[in-house]
Formats: sequence, structure tokens, C-alpha cells
Amino acid sequence: MTTQASAAAVKHLVILGGGSAGWITAGVLASDHNSHQADGLKVTVIESPNVAPLGVGEGTWPSMRLTLKRMGVSETDFFRECDASFKQGIKFVGWVDNTEDDYYYHPLELPRGFNQLDLVSPWLKIKDQVSFVGATCVQGHLCERGLAPKQLETPEYASVANYAYHFSAAKLSQFLTRHCTQKLGVTHVVDEVTQVESAENGDIQALITSGGQRIEADLFVDCSGASAKLIGQHFGVGYCSQKHVIFNDRALAAQIPYASEDSPIASHTVATARSNGWIWDIGLPSRRGVGYVFASDYIGSDKVSVELKDYIALSLGRERAEQVEFRELRYEPGFREKFWHKNCVAVGMSAGFVEPLEATALVMIEASARMISAELPASREVMGIVEKRFNERFAYYWRTTIDFLKLQYVLTQRTDTAYWRDCADEASVPDTLKEYLQLWSRQVPNQHDFPLAEEMLPAASWQYILYGMRFVTQARATSRRSSSDQAFAQIRTEVQQLAERYAQHLPKNRDLIRNICKTGLRRE
Repeated sequence: MTTQASAAAVKHLVILGGGSAGWITAGVLASDHNSHQADGLKVTVIESPNVAPLGVGEGTWPSMRLTLKRMGVSETDFFRECDASFKQGIKFVGWVDNTEDDYYYHPLELPRGFNQLDLVSPWLKIKDQVSFVGATCVQGHLCERGLAPKQLETPEYASVANYAYHFSAAKLSQFLTRHCTQKLGVTHVVDEVTQVESAENGDIQALITSGGQRIEADLFVDCSGASAKLIGQHFGVGYCSQKHVIFNDRALAAQIPYASEDSPIASHTVATARSNGWIWDIGLPSRRGVGYVFASDYIGSDKVSVELKDYIALSLGRERAEQVEFRELRYEPGFREKFWHKNCVAVGMSAGFVEPLEATALVMIEASARMISAELPASREVMGIVEKRFNERFAYYWRTTIDFLKLQYVLTQRTDTAYWRDCADEASVPDTLKEYLQLWSRQVPNQHDFPLAEEMLPAASWQYILYGMRFVTQARATSRRSSSDQAFAQIRTEVQQLAERYAQHLPKNRDLIRNICKTGLRRE
């Protein structure tokens, strides 16, 4: 006998939209819930044939390694088919005062001894001699030397130094489409959704396509991008603009060649501050992805184009730089008032987007997919409870992410343009970040500043940005056992020794990628 609860069981999930958001979500849900089996969760992706991927989401966090492994993806295949390279952090250039030596790293490893010692207090005493990252983490040294984070003998997804990826977003979508449909049991429908059919209780009952298909489901995931066809257009859930905090709302993007086929591939994203925004530079094996993120209230696309060509000319020469064509991307920085409404949950740009800095867009997609999978309602009866929990969690994630991104801007000492002066204006700083900065002027950021067990941004990341931007935490009037000049000196020595050892044994980034594509990594 069928009960009412089992009749309302969540058995079929439909994802509207492909791209990185749609296929990462599909892969996580299908692999976790046995979509390849008859009694598993049925997952369907409906993808429009008329929407081309943006193709700029090319940077990730180390969490992407776990996500791909979770889906059963071969890391070797990923490198071969997605034009992938290693990423070990971000190098910020020109963000503090735009002088010749103005740069710092946000690496992907914790400082050595981070969980045992206060490293900042003893470092502040010698901050004019060595950067915080240079003293406490080996990864900045690896990036400066163009070294890979592992050896060819290191198994898939294992590492010597922590790493993430750069890749072609378009190729990733194609790769995951094949993987999800051929190995994970995901159904792929290529058609345009023309109508949303509602149930009596206000839920989405079905999606109607231009080809006449009527596709029913129990839960719908909106990965339709900025158009937000379900969460925005159908349900009318509002959007919270954050342009008063993060001013950037445009980007000019281009794909450019290397000077030669043997040019080094950077082991990090380069984020170079410019007059009214910043330039990303991401190295893939076949090309570089370059783009200028800017605020249209302060500068026009024509002037941005000139600055971006000046930047490209530094590596390609003036003649080749003048031939580069740019694509303009427009967006409104912000996020939804709600992310889960009734039986619809937004993931990717339909949920929100702030800007490309720190590659937060893709990690938000991963976090969304993980929580949907972990909290997948067994029935419609309990979906409201999951909706509430999901909305509370991601409202916090989005606001914390905005505080973190704003941190890079508010601490600048640049006054050369109105843009940078306004970025540092206290009027544009969220109250939560003002409170953090007041606290951190007297004590070092630590894990107790952040309430969740599953924070997206560890306290170490805040420290890397703060002290890379030359923020000063005043010394305490009393000493602490965790703060030791001697222990700090020992860690600094260990970092220097490790850097020299790794330099002898780790290959260059391009060399390792070539060998992976040729012979493959060992699978455990």
C-alpha cells in the first residue's frame, strides 16, 4: 500500500541549464544517489541549444579535486580533455600602492604551524624583511619558480603541495556532459524550455519544451544563468544588488596565445590592479585567458581596451596585442533574496555572482551541489525544512564572500583614481567587515571569528589578504604562550629548506602537464 509520504517521494530531479553549474550539480547528485541504477535518483539536465557558455570561469579552489574524484573522473582524462593546468594560488600585483615591489600571494596551503602558533605577532616584528607568505608557507616560493605541485609519480588527486586547477570552461562542460551521461546515468535533453507548469500548491509541476516534451520532476535546480528562468522569472524571487559594496560590473575578456609553445605556464592566477579595476591572467597549456574587470561608473570600455592591450603587449608585443579582439561581459554583482523556494533551488549565476576575483563562483556551485546532495529531501513533506536550512547557510556564505572580496579593496593605499579612493571609502564597507577590521586591529584572525564548522573561507585566507595588503595588528600588552619568536624562526627556516628541496625535485608546470597528457598519472 502506497502512503501519502512515499507518493510525494523525491525520485526525479531536473536541472535547467548546463554549463559548469548544471553539469557539476548533475555529477555530484548522480554519483551520490546512484542515478545509474534503477532504484537511484533520476537526474535530467535540460540544456538549451541556443545558449553558449560564458567560458570565463577558469579558476577553481582545491575543493574541485574532491568534486571530480567524487564523480569518478580520471584526473588524467581531465587534463587531456579540458586544457587544464595547475593552480597553487593567486598573485596580487599593484593592489597596495602600485609601486614596483607591490605584490603578494594568496596560496592554497595553510601557513606551517597555523593551528598551533600565532605566527603573525612574531612576523610583524620583521615584516620589512620578508612577506608573511614568504616566511610561513612554501607555496609562494613554488609559484615564483613556476614549479608544479606534484611529480608524475604522484597518484591522481594526491599532491606534494596543495593545488586547484585552471581549465577551459567550455571544454569542462563538454567533458562532464559525456561523463555524466555515459557513466553516471544522467539523462540529457537538448531543447528550449518555453513554459513552466505549476502545481496546485504553487510548486513547479513540469517544464514544457519547444519540441513538445513535458518533463515532470519532484525537485528543480535552476542553472539557467543570469536569466534565472525558474527562481527569478517564474517565482519572482528578488535579487540583492551589491554594487554599492563591490563596484565592478563589467569585464573585457580575451583568449591570447603564448609568445612561444615553450613559454612557462604560471602556477597561479595573476590579478593585476589597474586604474579602474583589475586584470586576470590565467595560463592554460594552449593559451592564456586574460580579462579586465572594471566598474562602468568610473571608466568606459574603450579606455579599458587600451589598458588591456597595453598589458598584453608586455608579453606579445604591440603588433600582436593590437590584433586581439575582446568580448564584453556584463553582470550585476549580488545574490538572490532566497536560493531555495518551494521545489526549486538556484545554483550558479541564477543564485548570484559578485566578480571573478578569488574564483568564488565555482566554489559556490560546488558547495551548493554538495548541500543539495547531502540534504536531498526524502519527500516533499520535509522539503520546507531543507529549504530553510539551505537559505540560511547560503545567505551567510554570500555575505561572507562579499566581505572577503571587499577586504582586497578597502585596504588599498592607492589614491591615483576616484575608483580606488572610493573602494577604500568607509561608506562602501559592510558593517560586518568594519567590525572584523576593528577586531583584527587588536588581535589576529582565528577560527573563532567564524561560526560554521564548514566555512568556505578559512581564517588563514583572511590572514593572507590582510597581511599581504600590509594591515597591522597591534601587539598585545601581555605575551601569549602561542606567540614565540623562536618557534616562528624555526618555521621560517623549515619553509626555506622545503623551498630548496622542492626546487630540486618538482618539475616545471608545463613539463608535468605535457607528461600527464603523454603517459598519464598513476591511479590509486
